Amino acid sequence: MAQWNGTMTLVLGGYVDLEKFRYLYFSLWVLFYFLIVSSNCVIIYVVKIHPSLHEPMYVFIAALSLNSILFSTTVYPKLMVDVLSRRQVASYSGCLFQVFIFYSFATADLVLLSTMAYDRYVSICRPLQYATVMGKTRVCVYLALAWFLPASFIAVVIILQSRQKLCSFVLEGIFCNTTLAKVHSKNPTYLVVLLSFFGIVIVVFLPMVFILCTYVRIFRVAFRSRGEVRAKAVETCLPHVMVLILFTVFIILDLMVAVVEIKLSKILRLILSLQILVYNPLLNPIIYGLKMKEIWKRIKRLGPLSNK
Repeated sequence: MAQWNGTMTLVLGGYVDLEKFRYLYFSLWVLFYFLIVSSNCVIIYVVKIHPSLHEPMYVFIAALSLNSILFSTTVYPKLMVDVLSRRQVASYSGCLFQVFIFYSFATADLVLLSTMAYDRYVSICRPLQYATVMGKTRVCVYLALAWFLPASFIAVVIILQSRQKLCSFVLEGIFCNTTLAKVHSKNPTYLVVLLSFFGIVIVVFLPMVFILCTYVRIFRVAFRSRGEVRAKAVETCLPHVMVLILFTVFIILDLMVAVVEIKLSKILRLILSLQILVYNPLLNPIIYGLKMKEIWKRIKRLGPLSNK
């Protein structure tokens, strides 16, 4: 492994013409990070200051926005430092830590979406039990589990992966994600392979199946009911479905960049990496801000839009 200032490091080799476009990269990172933080903070602020939005559905939306901020903070500040540095490197231990934080928050997104789907199911299909099933204590438990369970599992995977032999010193990306797997031995241990497969099933596949089945059930009940229930289902569930589609795009892009053995040009790999970092954290608050009527009404009152 390469040595830099006495520390074992990996080279981040995903940039294209960095010397030529250094300040363009830096400007993009600052712009994206500012838009992500500001837009998500607006959602959190609006939910916090309006008591009428202190309902489980809006609390989960605010939690999703907070998660997007934390997710982006694991990457963007390091990107800003990298493009202004003489060498784009990351310590191996720091890279492992970034992978842990990055995927802990990424999978927490999916757990939160699962909880939101369940919340909508109870609200629309079992309205008389909603106050009991989605009480304040249970909501707090759901939120805690959404961050604790993914982080616990990802930590085990990272610990096992860190014990693998290294066979390369250059990452193909601009930050540490699943590209880190390619610097390890091409023959991972049986336990790592088994745990990785188990993780994909438990953390990704099962929640997505649960969400899809839940929304199918919701829409079946809604379209058999009167117009008011149908309108409520469409208004509150459609944004969640759109966000789930974005998360699916995130998974596909991440697999294309790092896991699937396909030949990608360096610039195409960079573009895919940028979409991973931008899609969910930036578009989530836009979708909820525009599509959730109660949130949008209050956003319009915050500034110049209030006079329109």
